[in-house]
Amino acid sequence: MTAPAENASPNTQERPIPQEAFDWYDEYAHGLIDRRAFLTKLSTLAAVGYSMSFLTSALMPNYAEAEQVSFNDPVIKATYTTFPSPKGYGEGRGYLVMPRELKGKAPVVLVIHENRGLNPYIENVARRLALKGYVAFAPDALHPKGGYPGNDDDGRALQSSMERAKIEEDFIAAARFLKQHPMSNGKLGAVGFCFGGYIVNLLAATLGNDLNAGVPFYGTPAAEALQKNITAPLMLQFAELDERVNASWPLYEANLKANNVTYTAHIYGGANHGFHNDSTARYAEKEAELAWARTLEFFKRHLS
Repeated sequence: MTAPAENASPNTQERPIPQEAFDWYDEYAHGLIDRRAFLTKLSTLAAVGYSMSFLTSALMPNYAEAEQVSFNDPVIKATYTTFPSPKGYGEGRGYLVMPRELKGKAPVVLVIHENRGLNPYIENVARRLALKGYVAFAPDALHPKGGYPGNDDDGRALQSSMERAKIEEDFIAAARFLKQHPMSNGKLGAVGFCFGGYIVNLLAATLGNDLNAGVPFYGTPAAEALQKNITAPLMLQFAELDERVNASWPLYEANLKANNVTYTAHIYGGANHGFHNDSTARYAEKEAELAWARTLEFFKRHLS
């Protein structure tokens, strides 16, 4: 599904974005090519009538227009809080959201961002969960570097400069912090996107019974040697056109079956990597809403 940009020319506005543009953006977003190479590739589409302004405005995130739940929504209460991470960077920080009129304890869900820090899209996902009665916590891997810098390009560069093992330990510490939160009913779920999907798979392979349900969106698996430790039920969400991530699924599925893990996998036809992120043209509304409805039902079944 594509969203026409306001500044698109009449001859491009109604035309779908070519698949190769999405593929190039995926390469750029995951550090396989730099920004200059990405823009150079995009410029080749000018020969067939696409303007650079249309393509870049559609492919790059627009968080202001994508907000589904206002940060001022009176039904929820949001704060930022820190947590200890002795095996990681020492201290983590994240966005904690819960129903304002929460009475008693509630299930908790860790929300894990992509490879660029805690951007507004991920905070919005946390607010969506709070509206459904969960205590949601979205850590920012970039906290040791000053936090999400306000744009994805700089956020991506910051995260790639950090030690991967310490980032992973920070998320493990965040999961344990959230499970033990005073408002937690002891049931912990995790949902993550892209890099965050990988972290959900990692948490499933390292937390054992401390994780009660995991939903990785287009995430690669944890190291194969760790996969035998998975006990939590998983719901795995994939995009049909996401060849890079999907290539890891056959072996991962075989290992889940061999280890008797309870899992469900959904592959969304015609969708690109990042299809749940409603701030770019990769967003596929129908598929994203179905995947989210399935996620909520899965959490309700395993966390209530």
